[in-house]
Amino acid sequence: MAKTILLVDDDPTQRRLMQAVCERAGYFVMQADDGQKALDILRSPEGQAVSLMLLDLIMPGLSGMETLEQVKKLRETMPVIMLTAQGGIDIVVEAMQKGAYDFFVKPASPERVVVSIHNALNLSTLKNEVSRLQRKSANVMDFTDLVGDSPALKRVMKLGERAAASSIPILITGESGTGKEVIARAIEGSSDRSGRPFITVNCGAIPEHLVESILFGHEKGSFTGATGKHMGKFQEADGGTIFLDEVGELPLEAQVKLLRVLQEGEVDPVGAKAPVKVDVRVISATNRDLSEEVKKGTFREDLFYRLNVFPIEVPPLRERREDIPALIQHFITRYNAEEHREVLGVRNEVMDVLVAQNWPGNVRQLENAIFRAVVLCESAYLCADDFPFLSNEFEAAGVQAGPPMVNDDGEPVADDVTASHGDHDEAFDPSETQMDSKDRLSAFDREGHLRKLEEVERDLIQMALDTYNGQMSEVARRLGIGRSTLYRKVREQGIEVERAS
Repeated sequence: MAKTILLVDDDPTQRRLMQAVCERAGYFVMQADDGQKALDILRSPEGQAVSLMLLDLIMPGLSGMETLEQVKKLRETMPVIMLTAQGGIDIVVEAMQKGAYDFFVKPASPERVVVSIHNALNLSTLKNEVSRLQRKSANVMDFTDLVGDSPALKRVMKLGERAAASSIPILITGESGTGKEVIARAIEGSSDRSGRPFITVNCGAIPEHLVESILFGHEKGSFTGATGKHMGKFQEADGGTIFLDEVGELPLEAQVKLLRVLQEGEVDPVGAKAPVKVDVRVISATNRDLSEEVKKGTFREDLFYRLNVFPIEVPPLRERREDIPALIQHFITRYNAEEHREVLGVRNEVMDVLVAQNWPGNVRQLENAIFRAVVLCESAYLCADDFPFLSNEFEAAGVQAGPPMVNDDGEPVADDVTASHGDHDEAFDPSETQMDSKDRLSAFDREGHLRKLEEVERDLIQMALDTYNGQMSEVARRLGIGRSTLYRKVREQGIEVERAS
């Protein structure tokens, strides 16, 4: 998904020039002709998409410096690049002290602008990833860290938020890889135990003869090899939360002691003379049907009722396919930062195939697939070749393998990728609706002046793409140009191509 840049300059000529530079580099552009309009955009729902601001220093009304100060109060981590016709060392120092990422004098070369934007966005991505890891380490992740907006996920979040308001025991169920631990962390981060210990225990990975020792601790000499006193996981989680993953794997003997913890709030370390009081919230998770395990006799019925006070079922990924594009972009951003890659997104026809998959391993499987694809990727967008395990599915869907299509110059074209195009209005107004086709194709701008041929051509191509549902062959035929020429113009103009479903 292309990043969005907010361009703030009172000079319409400079805005057009900078817009062209940004769009050709693959960015979406919003515009404002003064500082106050820029702040209004950032406060609007549309403004949440802005990733970077290009800000003129000298403007009527709010100056660039004043706007910068307000921007940093609204969006502290968003990079701001300052532009000015006249720059001195004192102004540069002041701008940097107030939080500007970079500063250059107009007219700057397009290469200089693009490099500065690219570096600023990369640094912002790294900071966001570091911030995410810090929140996870500090146990303060909450439901805003969950990725997706599907009704199924919203239902889970609503239940989780209610559960977080009390200390009620929670049982999270769902298939393997659906993100049960992420839900558990969000519950703790949204509760009054936020920031306190969050101890994860994979009950299925503990050797049976060590379960009691690991969970409840042991005293020195309590069994062969116990050379010292050991604090169990419940004592480590004192004051916080313990997450018992795959709780259905616990042996029956350990289930008895777990029941005592839930009933009495105390643990019995192996070899100890007296129980130890603990203040722990228990969140359990399983991919098994525990009620069936109770019938089989492999899980205690009384423990099941103690754990299952507040059940939350996490739906599999195939039941919330609308979350897949957002998850894919999230993983691309993460692994770009971790692997020092620069993948921009996924080709549209490839995304369609990815969304159509059942993903039996759920979010975990999708994440690993994207990780591998980012490492393999040799172009700006993930293509079919980056997902070799889905070769049959791509072939069945008619998706061409191999490198992206190229134009007459041998360069990749924007067909079937999420490229971006900006708005040519002098200033962006969130309340405005898009111009209709007649207005968009007018030869005159709103001030009565002739528009540039490039702008009119761009709008004509966009209208043709909209009219013929992104069918490139038909669009080229109707416009009377070659297909390769159309590809080149689409790429140069930064036009988004949306295929019919």
